[in-house]
Amino acid sequence: MASRGMPVRGRIARLALRLAGWRTEGTVPERGVLVGAPHTSNWDWVMTILLAWSYGIDIRLMVKKELFRGPLAMLLRATHAVPIDRSNPAADVRDLLAEAEGDHPWVLGIAAEGTRSRGEYWKSGFYRIAQQTGLPITLAFLDVPSRTVGWGPTFHPTGDVKADMDVLREFYADKTGFHPEGFTPPRLREEPRGPVED
Repeated sequence: MASRGMPVRGRIARLALRLAGWRTEGTVPERGVLVGAPHTSNWDWVMTILLAWSYGIDIRLMVKKELFRGPLAMLLRATHAVPIDRSNPAADVRDLLAEAEGDHPWVLGIAAEGTRSRGEYWKSGFYRIAQQTGLPITLAFLDVPSRTVGWGPTFHPTGDVKADMDVLREFYADKTGFHPEGFTPPRLREEPRGPVED
């Protein structure tokens, strides 16, 4: 994909990643819904922003509204983060769906695990938004042992939730976050009942 945005910002991001010993890989579409995992540390947000900037894109990263306070709020707005009321996200999601209309570059980022601690299920918002907008899902990742951050496969949801989530399970099976014990294996409440391997 052709680089967009601020060249200086991109160069700084690439330099920061290189100095920290990280490499990037993959490609990301100009329009799509990104799922980022594993999400086990606040460093995940930093790595995601550096990855996006190094590719010359802006991500509308969904962040709980409670973090939009003080100096952090200024930083989040500067990086195009979107405040989400997790107790009643419907209005925020409606605004995002309206924003996604058209053919302009638009990338929404979601940490579907919803928390940095291990849970039972992922949140299904990324899947429903992709279905409602017709946009593809791209699997973004970081892997601490290999010091790699990047973009994995991109696909359109088929409506077969289990089959689509199997794609995520296979892809993230060998990805390790900063705190592996906090990773929630990819599964949605909407999937058919049955055993799912971690």
